[in-house]
Amino acid sequence: MKAVRVEDGSLGVANVAAPSGDGVRIKVRSAGICGSDLHMLDLGMVAPVTLGHEIAGELSDGTPVAVEPLGPCGHCAYCVAGDYNLCVMGSEMIYGVLRDGGMAEEMLVPERSLVSLPRGVRAVDACLVEPLAVAVHGLRAIELRGDQRVAVIGGGAIGLCAVAAARPSGGDVALVARHDAQRAAGERLGAKLDTEGSYDVVVDAAGTRSSLEQAAELCRPGGTMVLLASYWGGMEMPGMTICAKEIRIVPSAMYGRRGLARDVDVAASLLGGFPDIPDAIISHRLPLDAAVEAFGVARDRKAGALKVVLEP
Repeated sequence: MKAVRVEDGSLGVANVAAPSGDGVRIKVRSAGICGSDLHMLDLGMVAPVTLGHEIAGELSDGTPVAVEPLGPCGHCAYCVAGDYNLCVMGSEMIYGVLRDGGMAEEMLVPERSLVSLPRGVRAVDACLVEPLAVAVHGLRAIELRGDQRVAVIGGGAIGLCAVAAARPSGGDVALVARHDAQRAAGERLGAKLDTEGSYDVVVDAAGTRSSLEQAAELCRPGGTMVLLASYWGGMEMPGMTICAKEIRIVPSAMYGRRGLARDVDVAASLLGGFPDIPDAIISHRLPLDAAVEAFGVARDRKAGALKVVLEP
C-alpha cells in the first residue's frame, strides 16, 4: 500500500507492506497535516514510521470512525486515573510519531482507539476530531463556564478548534489571528475579531514570545492562561505581568478521559452538533499521492492554508 514516510531525509509517498497483526483495520479516508508534523520535519525529529496522527476512516463494514492516535500502557497510575496522555510510555505510544500513523491507505489500531461518530459526520471530515480534542482537553482542565469571556491567540488549526470548542459554553469568544483566511474562519465559527477589555480565559495557540505577552496583557487580574500551543523554540514568559496580575497558568497536552467521557468523544460530538466546523477549518483536500505538494501548501499560511487534509 501507499504511505507517507521520510526516507533519507526526504518526505515522500512510499510503497510499504499492508499492516498485519493484532488490531482493528481502518481504511483511511482522511489524515490531517498538523503543525507538529512540519516542525518535526524541520528539526529532523521524524522517526522511520508512517506519518499522520489526525486520522479518520472506515471499518470493514463501512462504519465511519475517527482514531484516537494513542496506545498507552493502560495500567500506570496516569492511565488508571484517565490521564493517559501522561502515560509513562511517553512519545512511544503516539501513532504517527513513533508508531506507524494514518497517512496511508490502511492502518491497524487497538479497539480502544476507535471513536464513534455521530450520525451525519463524514469520515473525510472526522480527522478534525484529534485537533478538536486538544482544545476540548485544555478547556476541560479549567472547567470553562458560560459566564467567562474567552480570547484565543493564534488562528491556526488549534486556535480555530479552541474557538469551536469554546462555542457551546455560550460565552463571548474573541480571536486574534494574523492572516485573513484565519480571521474569516474564526468569524464563521462565531468568534469576534476585536478584543475589547480583559478576558477571564486567554488561550495561547500560537506558541511565541509575542503571543504569550499578548495573552498576559488580555488576561484579567486573577484570570487564566491556557497553553495549547507547542513551544518548539522554548518558552519566555512575561513574568512581571503574570505575577502582578496573579494569572493562573494551565499547560495542556493532547487529551484524556474524565470519568466515562473521553475528550475525543466530546470532540466528535462537537462535529455532530456544529456541522459548519469542517468547512470553516479544512481549507485544502489533496490525494495521498500529492503528499509532498500538500505539505508545501500547509506551510503557506499567507496563501490561506488552514487545515490541509490528505484523502487516501
